[in-house]
Amino acid sequence: MGVEVSVSGLTKSFGSQSIWRDVSLTLPAGEVSALLGPSGTGKSVFLKSLIGLLRPEEGSIVIDGTDIMQCSSRELYEIRKLFGVLFQDGALFGSMNLFDNVAFPLREHTKKSESDIRTIVMEKLELTGLLGAEDKLPGEISGGMRKRAGLARALVLDPKIILVDEPDSGLDPVRTTYISQLLLNINAQIDATTLIVTHNINLARTVPDNIGMLFRKELVMFGPREVLLTSDEPAVKQFLNGTMMGPIGMSEEKDSSQIREEMALMEAGHHLGGVDDIEGIMPQMEPTPGMPRRQAVDRRRERVRLIVDTLPTNARAAVMRSLDDNAQEFGTVRG
Repeated sequence: MGVEVSVSGLTKSFGSQSIWRDVSLTLPAGEVSALLGPSGTGKSVFLKSLIGLLRPEEGSIVIDGTDIMQCSSRELYEIRKLFGVLFQDGALFGSMNLFDNVAFPLREHTKKSESDIRTIVMEKLELTGLLGAEDKLPGEISGGMRKRAGLARALVLDPKIILVDEPDSGLDPVRTTYISQLLLNINAQIDATTLIVTHNINLARTVPDNIGMLFRKELVMFGPREVLLTSDEPAVKQFLNGTMMGPIGMSEEKDSSQIREEMALMEAGHHLGGVDDIEGIMPQMEPTPGMPRRQAVDRRRERVRLIVDTLPTNARAAVMRSLDDNAQEFGTVRG
C-alpha cells in the first residue's frame, strides 16, 4: 500500500512574493486526493515541494516517517524513489521512443538486466494502453498518448506515491475521462497514495477520495470528498460549481465593488454561468469492471462515518444519503 504524506505549517515564497502560507494537510495512505484552486495559487509549486525540487521556508513534510525538510541529500534521494510523477506535458525525451522513455528510470536507478527491464516496461505500456506504440517517438503520437506514456514511466519503479500535475491539460473532455479512469484503475491495482493537481471541475467531483483547495495564499479546506462536495465555504462552492458568483475573480480575489455588481445582476435575473448549487454528492467513478475493488473507498467512508455528526445539518443529510447509497458495500450507517 502507499504511504502517508503529512504536511504541517508549510510556507513558500519567491523573493518578496508569498505563494502560500501555513499549509497543513495529510494525504491518507493509498487514497486518491485532488488539490484544486484558481490559476496562480501555487498548486504545482506544492507538488514540487513534496518531492524536494523546491524548498519551502517553513514547515515539515513527513513522508513514510522522514521529514524531507530536515533530512540529508542521501535520505532525500531514497525518499524520491517512493514517488512516480506525471508532469503536465508528460516530460518525455523527444529523441527517445516510448520504450526507452519508460525504461529510463529503471536504467538510471536500478541494476536490472535489459531482459527484466523489457518485461517491466511492456507491462506498464500494457497497463496504460500503449502496447504496439513502443517504437514511436513522442512527436509522432497524440497528447493523450504522451500523457499515458508519462504515466507508464512514472509507474516503472512501483511507486508508493503518485503525483499528477493537471492530467487534463491539453486534452479534450473524453480523453480527460479516460485518463481519470486509468488513474483509478491503477489505484485499484497498486493502492498507491495519489495526489492530482487539477482545474477540472468534473474530475474534482467524480474522481478523488479527498479534495483540498488553495485560495488567497492558504489551504481553504482539505478533507473527504463527501465533506467538500457539500461545503458552504464560498470559495469551495463557487469553484466546484464553476460560477462567477463568489469570492474568486479574474485576478484571483474580487474587490467589494465587483461583488456588489454581481449581486445586482443576480437579483435582476442575470445568470453568472456554471451549474449553481448542484444538489447532493455526485457518484464517484469506479475502476473498470474486472479490476480489484479500491480499498481506499472503504477507508474513506469509514473516516467520514466517524465525523458525520460534526458536520453542518445540510452536509450531514447529503453525506448520510451518499453513505446509505453504498450501505450494502460499506455496512449499515446510522445517524
